[in-house]
Amino acid sequence: MKKIVSMMLTALFLLQCAMAQSVQEGVKLLQYVYKNNSAKAVLQKAYDANPKDPQAIYWLGLAYVAKNREVLSKDGVAAARALYQKALQDGVNDPLIWVGQGTLDILDGNNVNAAKQKFEQAITTSTETKGKNKGKPSAAILNAIGFANSLGSSTMGDPLYGIEKLKQAATIDLNSADIYFNMGVCYLKLGGENGGDAVKAFQETDLRDTKSGRAKWRTGKIYQSQNNKESLELFFNGAIQAEPAFPAPYLELFNYYANRDVAKAKGYLDDFLKYADKDPLNDFFYAEYLFRAGKYSESLAKAKEIEASAGLAAVPRLSLLYAYNYDRLGDSVAARDNVVKFFNAKLDIQSPDYDLAVKLLSKFPGNEAQTVGYLEQAIGNDTSKVNQLNYMNQAADIYGKAKMYKEQLFWLKKRADVLPTPLTNRDYYFICDAAVKSGSIEDAKKYSSDYVSKFPDQMFGYRFAANAAIAEDADTSKGTAIPAVQAYIDFLSKDPVKNAKVLPYQFYYQASYYHDRAKDYPKTLEVLNKLLALYPEDKYGNQVKPIVEKEIANPAPPAKGGSNKGSGAANSGATKNK
Repeated sequence: MKKIVSMMLTALFLLQCAMAQSVQEGVKLLQYVYKNNSAKAVLQKAYDANPKDPQAIYWLGLAYVAKNREVLSKDGVAAARALYQKALQDGVNDPLIWVGQGTLDILDGNNVNAAKQKFEQAITTSTETKGKNKGKPSAAILNAIGFANSLGSSTMGDPLYGIEKLKQAATIDLNSADIYFNMGVCYLKLGGENGGDAVKAFQETDLRDTKSGRAKWRTGKIYQSQNNKESLELFFNGAIQAEPAFPAPYLELFNYYANRDVAKAKGYLDDFLKYADKDPLNDFFYAEYLFRAGKYSESLAKAKEIEASAGLAAVPRLSLLYAYNYDRLGDSVAARDNVVKFFNAKLDIQSPDYDLAVKLLSKFPGNEAQTVGYLEQAIGNDTSKVNQLNYMNQAADIYGKAKMYKEQLFWLKKRADVLPTPLTNRDYYFICDAAVKSGSIEDAKKYSSDYVSKFPDQMFGYRFAANAAIAEDADTSKGTAIPAVQAYIDFLSKDPVKNAKVLPYQFYYQASYYHDRAKDYPKTLEVLNKLLALYPEDKYGNQVKPIVEKEIANPAPPAKGGSNKGSGAANSGATKNK
């Protein structure tokens, strides 16, 4: 009897080990990113064998949500919520299930507050009450919380909160590679300036798991974003060497070489497809390769084949691939319609996609607001300051070409406010030009003043300052533009030959003001003499000067009521400014 009981206990132990191994295998497949279908199948089997195992429940729920390219499956969210709710109803009231529910709160609606309530409850419940770890929460729970905040786009979750919990976990479990990997991803979500901390975290991951390629792959992606060829190849190839069956680094190298060396890229694509799951999402990469190889019609045919078998909802980037191909084939309307369809789906949008959207929609007048709307999305989703500034510049350029100068000025000022370096000569030119054209006098005065101060050897600062001052005193009744016009004259007079098409008009403006508004004929004559000293043949000066001299010699009697309107002779063509 004892022997039978012993055999039964041994069998139970082996069964539990097998189930634990199957969960671990499923988790490993999930970490491979492009083997999510395989992961789901393994985890489903583990769950079916023991539907009350918290590990199997938690990871199966995440497998429902995961898709290729680390994108979330909207359909899987409902299935995961139902799975976690069923577990709780069945009495599996485990802190890991609460963390799973909090993870879904982040991934589906980004309800961080609701998620944190569940996370903190899980931490409290899992805190040891006795033994050597008394008062310490479960490192596994802390790691799961950090993992939850590492998922999704940069706007999802609270990566700082995640890092805090992961650092705490690392003091409890000194050997976990996973804790440091999740920490590295959280640092990446905080933005480019945290890349160094991310790399350090990935190095700690490698120290604890030398046979995994994940940390090297993620480090390679950092250098890929910097276009550092030597380093990205070093780390991607290092990931392959450590773990040849890991599909992700092959895809990264395919993407890197696709527009540089199509033959080399094809080799990496073949390896990716060899190790990744058989899936329409992975077949998509072959259609993408055909596009990059210049086989646009073949790429379209393959894309239509994938759409027929899986549907656009399953492979949302097909619409974008259609847009790329139609654009190359010269069908701008079809290209535009497909890129709009892709952006309306709001799934798996990547940084280069915004460039295509801007390019295509800019071909059709009237789409400026929609196009800039995409750029605003890009600014919100991209943590790279360089890219954000580029998007702002594109938005300003779009409105400038459409002669929507107020909107152009808005984006130029927005860019100027976050630019990490001083404005350049070119920056000042465009922002002053937009301010003058939009009628934003205060902005025109401010930026033109700064322009002159920063670049006193450049003509345009003086010109914009004069134009702004003239616009502010449109009827010349105040005379407030005279100092700015005089500063412009002083600059242009340094090279009167070069500036012969511009400088005379500044004298005309002054002469007009002094004659018609100020009624100061001697001052008018002084301005005309300065004009003729530089340009003796000037037609305007030679016509008006004798009239003004006559007015000085024979002043007209005051008009009835004491006013003297004068002849207006100096006003002929005088208010034009360049």
